[in-house]
Amino acid sequence: MKKIGFIGLGNMGMPMSENLLDSGFDVYGLDVNHEAETRFEKRGGQIGRSMEDLAKFCDLIITSLPSSEAYESVYLGDEGLIRNSHANSLLLDTSTVAPESNEKIAQAAKQRSIQFLQAPVSGGVVGAVNRTLTFMAGGPKETFNAVYPIMNVLGENIFHIDERIKSGTLTKLINNLFIGFYTAAVSEAVALADKQNMDLDALFDVLSVSYGQSRIYERNYKTFIANDDYEPGFTLKLLRKDMNFVKEIIEREDMHLPVTDVLMHIYEEAEEAGLGAKDMSVLYEHIGEQEISFQSKKERVK
Repeated sequence: MKKIGFIGLGNMGMPMSENLLDSGFDVYGLDVNHEAETRFEKRGGQIGRSMEDLAKFCDLIITSLPSSEAYESVYLGDEGLIRNSHANSLLLDTSTVAPESNEKIAQAAKQRSIQFLQAPVSGGVVGAVNRTLTFMAGGPKETFNAVYPIMNVLGENIFHIDERIKSGTLTKLINNLFIGFYTAAVSEAVALADKQNMDLDALFDVLSVSYGQSRIYERNYKTFIANDDYEPGFTLKLLRKDMNFVKEIIEREDMHLPVTDVLMHIYEEAEEAGLGAKDMSVLYEHIGEQEISFQSKKERVK
C-alpha cells in the first residue's frame, strides 16, 4: 500500500498527509484551497490529479472534510469516490459528520464492493502533528484490519468500535459533547477565580493534581486563556457543529437532557457574537463579556 490519495489538506489533513510522506508513502493531495496544495507539494507531496484519477489508481484514499455537505459531495458526486473507485478499493474517512451520512456512503460503497471505513479522530492539530491521534473506527472488521497499518502511522490509539459504520462517529460525538461541557466548565470556573483576584497559574498547579483536573482544562488554560491568544486549534464553530449533530440524535431519540439544552444555547450565543472562527476556549472571553454586561444592567437598575 504505497500510493495514497489524501483529500482535504486542512488543519488536520495537512499534518496527517505530511506524516505519511515522512513515512515513505507516495501521497497525492487534493484540496479546494490551491494554496494548501502548493504547500503540500513543497513538502514533497504530489498534486494536480483529479478526484476521479485518485479513485482509479490509489491503493487507499483518506479523506478529512469539514462538513456533511462536503463529505457527501466527495463520496457521492458524479466525479466522486464511489462512482469512480474500482471494486475492493480502500476508502478511509476521518471526518466528523452526521451519522446518517455515514450510513448513506456505506450503502453506496457496498453496492460497488468498495471497502469503506468511517474513523473520526480525536487529539486536535497537536495530535495530528505528533502522530498521537485516537482513531474511532466503525465498519467491517476486515476493512479495519486492512487500514490499521496506516492508522497506526498517524495515531497511537486505534479502536474498532463495532461493525456499524456510524459507531465511530457516535463515539466521537459523545467525546465532543464531553468537550463542550468541559470547555464551558473551565470558562466559568476560571472566570469566577479571576473575579476573586486569584492567581490563575497557581490555581492551575493545585487543580492539576486534584479532581478538578482535566485535559481540556490544561489545553484551554495553558495554551489559550493564559496567553490571551485564541488562534484556533479547534474552532468554536466546529465544536458547535458537532454538538448540533448530538442535538439531532437527542431529538430523534425523544430524549430530554436539560444540561445539554442549556449548553447548546451557550455555544449558539457565542457563535452569534462573532466568536465562531476562534478557538473553542474563547468561550472564557464570551462569559467574561456577559458578566460585564450583567453588572452594567444591575447598575442601571439601581
